[in-house]
Amino acid sequence: MQRQIEKTRTTKETSISLKINLDGNGKYSINTPCRFFNHMLEQLSAHSNIDISIEAKALDNNFHHLIEDCAIVLGSAIKEALNDKKGIKRYSSIILPMDDALILCALDISQRPYFKMNFSIKEEKTDDFETVLFYHFFNTLSYNMGLCLHLKMLDGYDCHHIIEASFKAVAKCLNEAIKINGDKVPSTKGVL
Repeated sequence: MQRQIEKTRTTKETSISLKINLDGNGKYSINTPCRFFNHMLEQLSAHSNIDISIEAKALDNNFHHLIEDCAIVLGSAIKEALNDKKGIKRYSSIILPMDDALILCALDISQRPYFKMNFSIKEEKTDDFETVLFYHFFNTLSYNMGLCLHLKMLDGYDCHHIIEASFKAVAKCLNEAIKINGDKVPSTKGVL
């Protein structure tokens, strides 16, 4: 079973081309106009072992639309690549440190989308990235993937470290949850 997808999305605001391979080894080619977002997507790929190639343009020069649309395309692509989810582990959690930041992540690939984040970030920007878009990315990803995702900051003061540790934590959990662990859909309902 191949778990690879190619998707495109073009609106008046953005143009996005994406390729993913869930059974890759973390190879990435990320090209968006937002440097910090590129860095975060590289972390997501490298630490999840999902090969990700994204070419994204902000046609209206608005990073809010760019990051939202990237999350829509990435979330829906992962959902499609998981097919009927037969054999996946489904659940994963981690407490991940990065310098001053300590992040708890727990997720369930349940088809019941939900996102909750408990964070305290005082800075409005890090590099060229508005920190409000951190919440927006994961909320949009969760709803388009059918993912129940909880992120909690246990400690930290540097917003770059907090956000990067969160992307790495989600990546590590995705790596675990999408692994094939058998031949059954992991639900007593028989479907996810």
